[in-house]
Amino acid sequence: MNELISSDARQIEIATERFVLRPLRASDAGLIAHYTADRRVAEGTRSIPHPLPPGASEAYVRRAMSAERDEDVWAIDGSANKLAEVLGVVSLTRIDREQSELGFWIGAGFWNTGFATEAVSALVEANPHGSRTLFAEAFQDNPGSARVLTNCGFEYLGDAESWSVAREARVPTWTYLRKMA
Repeated sequence: MNELISSDARQIEIATERFVLRPLRASDAGLIAHYTADRRVAEGTRSIPHPLPPGASEAYVRRAMSAERDEDVWAIDGSANKLAEVLGVVSLTRIDREQSELGFWIGAGFWNTGFATEAVSALVEANPHGSRTLFAEAFQDNPGSARVLTNCGFEYLGDAESWSVAREARVPTWTYLRKMA
């Protein structure tokens, strides 16, 4: 079971067995830039460009820390367990009444470790937006991300496509839905 370890009016922290999900801080920009400069990570997302422009990760962190943000972003911080301070990120974006969209990426060096499943599961369990419905998507050429979602109780909803900044193209996606209790 995950433990909520602190809370403020803006964003909670969530402890898991191997790491803490915590709000981003300015010092995260370097590791975020390091991981997202990897073409494989960037091409697994809709919004990360490749090559990563100078200052992009700092701008991302500033947006995530802004009181006017539209997306809550958590660092997957393993530093308490002798892991990296940022292993990846997981996020929620409010999209409509009691609905949010979940997104995540993990640094390539940490793929196939279960970190993504553990982070997504913890965020779903905590449900910090109080959502009744969560949506998520995975590019169809990324079955690992699809497995993370189905392992966390998301159900396949249908096929779609999304623009990928790194690929400069529309990419076929699988869309998923998770009804919350």
